[in-house]
Amino acid sequence: MAETTINDEKAQRRGRRQALIDAGVNPYPIESHVDAHAAELAEKYADLADGEDTTDVYTLAGRVRAKRGQGKLAFLVLEDVSGQIQLFCRVNNLPEADWALLGQVDLGDIVEATGPVVRTRRGELSLAPTSLRMLSKSLRPLPEKFHGLTDREVRYRQRYVDLIMNPEVRETFRKRSQIISHIRRYMEADGYMEVETPMMHSILGGANAKPFVTHFNALDRDFYLRIATELPLKRLIVGGMERVYEIGRQFRNEGMDLTHNPEFTSMEAYCAYSDLEGMKRLTEGLFKSIAREVCGCEEGHEVISYQGQEVDMSGTWRSVPLSEVASQAVGEHVDMDTPIEHLRELCRAHQIEVQDNFGAGKLLFELYDELGEGTLVNPTFVCDYPEEVSPLSKRKADDPRLTDRFELVICGHEYANAFSELNDPVDQAGRFAEQVAAKDFGDDEAMGYDYDYVRALEYGMPPAGGIGYGIDRMVMLFCDQPAIRDVLLFPQMKPEVVTRQMIADQLPESTDEAAASLDRISETSEQGASADATPAAKKDGRLEAGLSRDAALDLLRQYNEDPFHIEHGETLEGLMRHYAEKYDPENVDFWGIVGLLHDLDWERFPDPVQHTVKASELIRAAGGSEELCHAIQTHNSDNNPDLPAPASKMECVLFACDELSGLIQAAAKMRPSGSVTDMPAKSLKKKYKDKRFAAGCDREVIAKGAELNGVELDELLADVLDAMKAIAPVGDIYAKEV
Repeated sequence: MAETTINDEKAQRRGRRQALIDAGVNPYPIESHVDAHAAELAEKYADLADGEDTTDVYTLAGRVRAKRGQGKLAFLVLEDVSGQIQLFCRVNNLPEADWALLGQVDLGDIVEATGPVVRTRRGELSLAPTSLRMLSKSLRPLPEKFHGLTDREVRYRQRYVDLIMNPEVRETFRKRSQIISHIRRYMEADGYMEVETPMMHSILGGANAKPFVTHFNALDRDFYLRIATELPLKRLIVGGMERVYEIGRQFRNEGMDLTHNPEFTSMEAYCAYSDLEGMKRLTEGLFKSIAREVCGCEEGHEVISYQGQEVDMSGTWRSVPLSEVASQAVGEHVDMDTPIEHLRELCRAHQIEVQDNFGAGKLLFELYDELGEGTLVNPTFVCDYPEEVSPLSKRKADDPRLTDRFELVICGHEYANAFSELNDPVDQAGRFAEQVAAKDFGDDEAMGYDYDYVRALEYGMPPAGGIGYGIDRMVMLFCDQPAIRDVLLFPQMKPEVVTRQMIADQLPESTDEAAASLDRISETSEQGASADATPAAKKDGRLEAGLSRDAALDLLRQYNEDPFHIEHGETLEGLMRHYAEKYDPENVDFWGIVGLLHDLDWERFPDPVQHTVKASELIRAAGGSEELCHAIQTHNSDNNPDLPAPASKMECVLFACDELSGLIQAAAKMRPSGSVTDMPAKSLKKKYKDKRFAAGCDREVIAKGAELNGVELDELLADVLDAMKAIAPVGDIYAKEV
């Protein structure tokens, strides 16, 4: 439906709303008296014969999903929370005003109908209204189609429309509620007490993750939104609460991908006098009971389907050392006693990047993580993680190089992480000190020193087993959903740009009290207001750089002598031209020159705030256009708020590619080939997560690039990597000659 048609229909609906008000009808009454639902009537009157009427009167309410008229008859399909039912409206059965109301009813309106249950001669169970009331006049038409990949972002952003249009989405969230309710019942039946712990922490702890920071005005200091519930819950174990758990939100200031959202739900549970075996039994029982309760499995045959794979949860789940999974993946036995150089050779043979400081445990983990984890389909407890990758776990008594830890893996993804909990206060204090040292070395995910937690351990914490579950991932598994956004009602999204006109279209002509001006509302709109044309807006579909490509390259060489800076400009030129072919084929040359000159001034004038300001002066002096200057300035708006922020697709692509291309090149340099062309996306993702690698590449900028382009982080990493491969040898600056 064209935009003008939508606007026309919105205007018509507002007109019908006003007509109802003018006729003395409130289109938004204060009360309704529903006493039945569609599904209840379908079940109760399943045996009602065709053409038979009853005298059983009910009142239903719901959204109008279909409407047609036949003279003195009108048929409406009413949808409520339970399903749909037909309203069989006859002119002789309705008061004149109610019959007239039918002419004002639009698809999407919410109405109330009262009348007896009947079955039409064609066999349709119906309510035959004797009264009809408008409960809510819909001012926006429902979309004709509301599914498919192209609508994904709109579906997540306007979840309310997604729920209206797609009953399978409503079913997913009904199941989510059912799963969480069942988890609570299961844990309570097993003797666990549900508790609540603080959402704001003065000290970062419980996990390695970058936090969100908020300011506590009453104390005049910054606090962290929690990244985990572990340390408060273990304080309760010290206090004598032998079995505790908490289901709640965690907040990690990190990227978004298919299985990660910055705000997510987890459950952590701790059991005194238990250990890793106790956590295995808890997990087996919990997952099997959900399969029976939610998926309808029979006891002893808990088999579900996830993304085309059959997952058998019945029986006792396999426990396997991490080294055994790695051995199966490489085709030979490897473990902590395998010579380090041989482990390095195996990593190189499988194109796994390694660093010189990796020990045997880290190398073994890399082989498992890259090659083995994805092969595990049925529930598997992967145990005996090397201490090198599990610094906060208790060491195994028979081999201190390994830890008493497992991760539950299903269909190649992790669903739980469990430990025999560390309860030695001296050991814990030392590990906190190591974390503080790591933070000083630039690890912004490292924990702080929690004096109070160590003090609690000094009073004595009994041996305990502990486990954490990702609730959102569990819901994905049991609802057969591929992405975490599909199981979050309101996933995090890039803020929507709301224009001044969009706000104007919603406002009434006047209000009872003094109201802010449209300009003031636009300025203060939470989502931002203005999609007005920027200086980089197109004129007749064409953008003019004012410089030829050769002149732009000469300008770049005039102010840059370092070959790397020339190569970086050419890399961005190639990437921008690549994306212009996809998004803006009329302006490929303009996009390319933006990429070529985006860092024109950096070598000669390396000022983070004035970066691109000086470049614009140089470009103007050489005859470059204001459109070109504007587009280049947007990629430094984070450092200089006086510069324009990225708005157009071109500017968002530049912002995303600039920092990420550097990370890709740094990762390629570590590969045996030195080339981007044989780099798998998984390797790039691991390098992104390792904050110590290429620390100069700002992960926040890369994550913001994904948000600006409305894509998940993993999608951006893979897409720009593919683009780098497509433009090679341009940008493949570390490739080694064969």
